[in-house]
Amino acid sequence: MFRFLFNLLWFVLGGLVMGLGWWFAGLLCAISVVGLPWARSCFVIGNFSFWPFGQEAISRQALTGRRDWGTGPLGSVGNVIWFLVAGWWLAVGHLASALACFLTVVGIPFGLQHIKLALIALAPIGMTVVPKR
Repeated sequence: MFRFLFNLLWFVLGGLVMGLGWWFAGLLCAISVVGLPWARSCFVIGNFSFWPFGQEAISRQALTGRRDWGTGPLGSVGNVIWFLVAGWWLAVGHLASALACFLTVVGIPFGLQHIKLALIALAPIGMTVVPKR
């Protein structure tokens, strides 16, 4: 019940705007054929940005115990390209939202979640979203 309430408050107090930002970045990546490898990550993390409570973003390598395209050297190169093209502005959006949330005591958990998402925005390739245990 609390997870639903937190997600609903989150959605109204910044989650909608930042989730749409992730989806917009995903659409731009999907439109440009070159950006297709990043589009899926944008949509997955965009959904996570809409409803983050009860879920967590972790490395696929930590989840599966093995490396893949996104968790190896190509993933690192992809994250550098992502940071230069779109990652920094999504991170700035999450940080601005976090600062706004920190203005009230009630908003502190939401601000912390925005900071987590800002870190993910810097390097989303190789990450996946799973339910919290």
